[in-house]
Amino acid sequence: MTGAAPLFPIEDGPWRLAMALRPLDSAEWIAPDADLEAHLAEKDRLLAERPAEVFAALPGSEPAQTELLARLASHLPARFPGLYRREADTIQIGADRRVALNGGNPPLMTAGRLVQEDLCLMQSDGPDSLYKLTAASLCFPSRWRLADKIGLPLAAIHGPVPLYAERMSRQVDRFFQHLKEDKPVWRINWSLLDDDALFQPQGHGRTAADPRFSVETIGRSVWFRSERQTLVRLPATQAICFGIRIYQAPLCQVANDPVRARRLLTAIETMAPEMDAYKSFAVFREPLLAYLRRLATGSADRLPL
Repeated sequence: MTGAAPLFPIEDGPWRLAMALRPLDSAEWIAPDADLEAHLAEKDRLLAERPAEVFAALPGSEPAQTELLARLASHLPARFPGLYRREADTIQIGADRRVALNGGNPPLMTAGRLVQEDLCLMQSDGPDSLYKLTAASLCFPSRWRLADKIGLPLAAIHGPVPLYAERMSRQVDRFFQHLKEDKPVWRINWSLLDDDALFQPQGHGRTAADPRFSVETIGRSVWFRSERQTLVRLPATQAICFGIRIYQAPLCQVANDPVRARRLLTAIETMAPEMDAYKSFAVFREPLLAYLRRLATGSADRLPL
């Protein structure tokens, strides 16, 4: 499933593992676009067909869930009055979609049905305690399973990620402990996938090359997927809402000029081998590099773009 053009965070220079946080304007917390109805319909389908895979909540997370839902129910009609309308205990979205705020579902499940973002709640037991994933509405994971992560602290959640423990773990834990209510942040993560499904709970660590991919076909058979990740502290419960907004498009629509192709090529060529393996680039690595080299050098006249 393709959507709005992905955010492209790759700058000149070699790949490096970094938080790369940016200040977030609170007005831009949620980012609806023309894919809103399609994404919400897909969330409804997944919640109906695979509820245990896309929603989980631990006992004790209810106050934070309720606070997040109330904040969204206030924010969305005020920020996007042409798209969201509050009618008593119902949110009207566009012309045809209505979501009951008190419909009997967990508050976070209802919150997730209002927006394209997946919503995860991180909570700690005190100012010096580690943050754990206590609840999540996660319909569009990029190769991770909610059932494997619920209840875990940040270090364990990121345990499979190469280099995270050595280079990032303490920094991330410290940041979560000190995030201010009035200073939300955002960052971008990116990946290359051989499937355009929004719901992708597995696929890391594949090492075998797939003969289906060639220089001629890879531009339309590999998807560039980016995540706009937001971190917002909720003032009453002090929970942190981690929002994940997915954008993706075929590679040919993203690395579509020599500058972008060169940046992506450099990032992949300089990526730590263990991260390259984790991201399963081996599935299409050789045709991908050849494709990007042609684009980067301006010799892509015979490539199907």
